[in-house]
Amino acid sequence: MPLYDYYCLDCQKRFDVFMTYTEYGTRAVTCSACGSKNVRRRIPRVRVAKSDESRMDSLAGDLSDPSALAGLENDPQAMGRMMRKMGNEMGEQLPPEFNDVVGRLEKGQSPEEIEKEMPDLGGDAGEEDPGF
Repeated sequence: MPLYDYYCLDCQKRFDVFMTYTEYGTRAVTCSACGSKNVRRRIPRVRVAKSDESRMDSLAGDLSDPSALAGLENDPQAMGRMMRKMGNEMGEQLPPEFNDVVGRLEKGQSPEEIEKEMPDLGGDAGEEDPGF
């Protein structure tokens, strides 16, 4: 049974309603918080699935222009924006550390400062080289 998202125009609360497809549009909906019938359906965001190829094409377009990469090593904020875009294009759940590092870069913190403050970030601290 589908879940429909509503917003109460009287008490400004969001609430969900389970209805069958046949009930939608015929069944009266009341606010679960205040009982008002003055409600409006909220349409949720739509996610568009991208193929791996279209993700790579999007990134390649950004990375093919040398001027887009110029100065990244000296501009933490630009580096953070580029990393955020790359992370978004990957379409995968990234670890919280990624968002932490990107957020710090976007605020202007240098990569060197981030490394000092987050020494365990590499994940291989203290591990011996396996010699591969």
